[in-house]
Amino acid sequence: MNAGFGLAVRWPLENTRPEMAGQLREYVLGTSLARFMFLDGLAFKVWRMREGEWFEGTYIFDSAAERDAFRAEFESGLATSPVSHMIGSIPRTIENFEVVAIAEGPAKFRRGAGPGRI
Repeated sequence: MNAGFGLAVRWPLENTRPEMAGQLREYVLGTSLARFMFLDGLAFKVWRMREGEWFEGTYIFDSAAERDAFRAEFESGLATSPVSHMIGSIPRTIENFEVVAIAEGPAKFRRGAGPGRI
């Protein structure tokens, strides 16, 4: 049995302003986090970043159909997505993947901000 149906969306940050990382953190915590907490079919989303290299949204859906529907809607508005607008480019990669298993450790999953500076 599959543990989930993943989607990774990655934008390049190589040619962005130095303050972009902070702006992305503010956007995620101030706007995007709340939006995705109530997206039907989404098991969880992780926002990942390597400052000056890339910014990524990693989504895990309950079914392939829910993932594929989200991807189709997202791709239809790539150029106007808030992150594309902020960064000034569309994602470099968008790829589906299989989640083979998920292990939740004793520390459990946390919601909200990570260790980055705002």
